[in-house]
Amino acid sequence: MSAKIKWGIISTGAIAGAFARALGASDTGELTAVASRDAGKAREFGLKWGVTRTYGSYEALLADEQVSSVYVATPHPSHAEWSIKAIRAGKNVLCEKPLALNQWQAQGMIEAASAAGVKLMEAFMYRCHPQTKRLYELVRDKAIGDLQLIDAPFSFRAGFNADSRLFSNDLAGGGILDVGCYCVSIANLLAGAAAGKPFDVPVDLKATALLGPTGVDHVANAVARYSSGVIAQLSTGVTLSRDNTLRLFGTNGSITVPNWFVANRELPDQGLIIMKVSGQSPEEIRVDADKTSFAYEVDAFAQLVRNGEAPHPAVSLADTLAAMETLDRWRSSAGLTYKQEKPEHFSANTVGGTPLAFASRGAIPMGKIPHLEKPVSRLIMGCDNQGSFSHASAVFDLFFEYGGNTFDTAHIYGGGHQERLLGQWIRLRNVREQINVVVKGSHTPYCTPFDLKRQLRESVEHRLGIAHADIYIMHRDNLDVPVGEFVDVLNEQVRAGLIRTFGGSNWSIDRIAQANEYASKNNKQGFSILNNNFSLARMVSPVWDGCVASSDPTSKAFLTRTQLVSLSWSSQARGFFLPGRAAPDKREDEELTRCWYSDDNFKRLERAKELAAKHNVSPINIALAYVLCQPFPSFALIGPRKLDELRTSLPGATLTLSSEELRYLNLE
Repeated sequence: MSAKIKWGIISTGAIAGAFARALGASDTGELTAVASRDAGKAREFGLKWGVTRTYGSYEALLADEQVSSVYVATPHPSHAEWSIKAIRAGKNVLCEKPLALNQWQAQGMIEAASAAGVKLMEAFMYRCHPQTKRLYELVRDKAIGDLQLIDAPFSFRAGFNADSRLFSNDLAGGGILDVGCYCVSIANLLAGAAAGKPFDVPVDLKATALLGPTGVDHVANAVARYSSGVIAQLSTGVTLSRDNTLRLFGTNGSITVPNWFVANRELPDQGLIIMKVSGQSPEEIRVDADKTSFAYEVDAFAQLVRNGEAPHPAVSLADTLAAMETLDRWRSSAGLTYKQEKPEHFSANTVGGTPLAFASRGAIPMGKIPHLEKPVSRLIMGCDNQGSFSHASAVFDLFFEYGGNTFDTAHIYGGGHQERLLGQWIRLRNVREQINVVVKGSHTPYCTPFDLKRQLRESVEHRLGIAHADIYIMHRDNLDVPVGEFVDVLNEQVRAGLIRTFGGSNWSIDRIAQANEYASKNNKQGFSILNNNFSLARMVSPVWDGCVASSDPTSKAFLTRTQLVSLSWSSQARGFFLPGRAAPDKREDEELTRCWYSDDNFKRLERAKELAAKHNVSPINIALAYVLCQPFPSFALIGPRKLDELRTSLPGATLTLSSEELRYLNLE
């Protein structure tokens, strides 16, 4: 038998005590050290559970080389920080549920674990109990026919105390995050079982909540619908005592689980599932257990550490992210945002509790653009899909840590929401002197010299809150306006100090050439940038009205001859080259099909796969490298919506393709 895993526990609350007890009953773990911010409490905890290595700070435990795995039992708001600090100290981490406040913190934790090569798991102990496994199997095997309805309540009544963790906004109180997470977890698991998958995610969710004086939910309900047709009723609360029985209804019967979260901290919970098949007497299915859910959890985590995978239905990271996304949707639908998630109260540090540091994780290659003093990262972050400040800060922080210093937004994006998010991030992180900001404006029907000036000032001064845009790009062209008028007004903005360099997006190469000819004749600054679509895949149909691509031979010859900077949007063809994303018979994504599906593009996809195997990268990296390895200055806009999408794009930024490989990819 392998040596037991040496555990450290961070925090000394009641749940930490339950875990310490579980370690003694487990087959794989032993308690080695404990830490509290109060050295006296750590010593007291150590005496109770027979451990002598006690610390008066969390940092001291993380420095203990005897400890290989850490259980994080702190209050919800500090789960992400101390998990990441433990991960960076080289420890495997089991973090108490919920893994984080929101999916963006959770993604940051997962990225940290991936970078450090250690294991991370969310501590949903009931998922490791044999009763849960048996319940999953019954639904998967259609013991009551096709599952139709899940009724998952978890609610209790606590006396109101504004300063307690259950009701404090600062401590992320309320029912949804504290015990509603169980309701989401079991619903996603069983909806997955009904669909023959490890778990599922709602395609629709509607919710309501009773918010108390501290702004957290006292009672909250949600109705979730899954793609299989399963409906889940989720009910939680911290001021409402109710029957917390799990009930499942199928086309041929029902299942009742009286004690579905099996949370006894001292004695094993014996499982009981009551199944009623139509036309038959109720059947009591007993599930034996020889230890608590917490002890089963310890051993499941040991399998994760030793074998790379915990036994299902223990929570995988993909499962956790699905649940965190569902919880975010529940809170959003119910109108609940925690104070620390709002920009005005956001931590100045990263989710890992440390100051933001440029290129601390890697170095995206840099390039030069005329009229700019600062270098420009060859990958440019598209600021057009971030729904909240939590989302924006997570993605922007990681991009900056990977060495990205240029951010692209536009007056039209989200009615100004995206520019405001970027501006808030710049101020909070105090990075204005280290980054370049791209501002786009003058989108149809406001593509006039007057509107250009008006929108630019609104973007720069009122939304972003900065003194100038490093790069300004006209979002569209207007053929009814003589090109010289645009050159004149853009030069006015340069002289006024509002922009440094400029270009055109969705402009034809003929109009760009005319503009620069006018600028040269009149001793004025011309267009430095062409911001059209440029990608390995040919844009078959415009993504939006008025879009222009420059991947054709004539445009490439123009860019090569003039050495005009190409700043490409949809540089990765909207994910066309992602493994498993596009295929002639896969047409679920209507936009992808309309814009990128063609025989020649599928030939390029096959060749990208060939070169990906040769270079040991993903085909999407080949597509990105194709854009960046052109014989003219080329930069790529990327729009990752999740942190792993950013990480997995990075190999394409440093991959060099030969001229022969470029021609091969382009079917030449």
